[in-house]
Amino acid sequence: MKYVHDTLPQRVRLASGEAAAAVAEEVAALGATRVMVIASDREAALAATVTAGLPVVLTFDEVVMHVPVEVAERARAAAADAQVDVVVTVGGGSTTGLGKAVALTTGLPVIAVPTTYAGSEATDVWGLTEGSVKTTGVDRRVLPRAVVYDATLMTGLSVDLSVASGLNALAHCVDSLWAPRADPINAALATEGARALCAGLPAVVADPRSLEGREQTIHGAYLAAVAFASAGSGLHHKICHVLGGRYDLPHAQTHAAVLPHVLALNVPNAPRADARLAAAFGAPTALAGLERLRTKVGAPRALRDHGFREDQVADAVAAVLPVVPPSNPTPVTTENLTALLRAVWEGADPA
Repeated sequence: MKYVHDTLPQRVRLASGEAAAAVAEEVAALGATRVMVIASDREAALAATVTAGLPVVLTFDEVVMHVPVEVAERARAAAADAQVDVVVTVGGGSTTGLGKAVALTTGLPVIAVPTTYAGSEATDVWGLTEGSVKTTGVDRRVLPRAVVYDATLMTGLSVDLSVASGLNALAHCVDSLWAPRADPINAALATEGARALCAGLPAVVADPRSLEGREQTIHGAYLAAVAFASAGSGLHHKICHVLGGRYDLPHAQTHAAVLPHVLALNVPNAPRADARLAAAFGAPTALAGLERLRTKVGAPRALRDHGFREDQVADAVAAVLPVVPPSNPTPVTTENLTALLRAVWEGADPA
């Protein structure tokens, strides 16, 4: 056995009902006195509760999916004008992503308070969109110094979005098993993350107010993101970055729809990954387990329902092919990638 594994330095707290106190402690630990809060209009009331009592000098609510460069530049300028010394993000992946964009050029510390299962808060990956091109990169400056998870903040997340976001997290587990820097530690984290998500998501669907289901899903999403941060982006994420940035498709739903098709393409040539995921799902095969979970939770299936057009398939294939990771278990060709994306558009059976 031989590998090199990076572990990212970050404090993580999960305490249901204690977000405000936990954030206050993290701000105090940094010695910060001028707080910038990033939260969308939809999360404004929640953010106000979480940050009550903090020395907030700026609230920025222009949160846009895929973090357009022009929005990032406005947020950076606002942070400079207000002379902030810490950024607190309250929201989903787009909110966290905007906080990372500010940190990327300013070096400001970020405290992330997630309200979805996106996982961005646990990685040092940033993403910005300019025109129709989404660019991603890795930089330790964007890794939040602390993450505060509070399941009570997620009980208002709709079941549909909870499912899509949770399957986005599961995609981190799957991709981590064959991404460019996959290793046994990533595999262990990804497998446990998949097990927790497989247990948590159906519980969330059965009772959206249940803290136990939310906490299991948070736990799984965090483990998934840590594995992904170390392993890097596999084929699934390369496809989804192209689809999201190029055609402005919704992030979580895109990941949820693409995932089973990438799994079906790769597991014939990745028996160890297949066995790991099958065990995590309690199923004879990884694909059977994933499909059982997707049926149970009512997962998104067809990207044509979310704005992807059949006449965009060829353009997407041409954009994905140059960025396919060499580590992908199954060789990717124009033919099999075209078939995969057409099946994703249609919502066809991944088998």
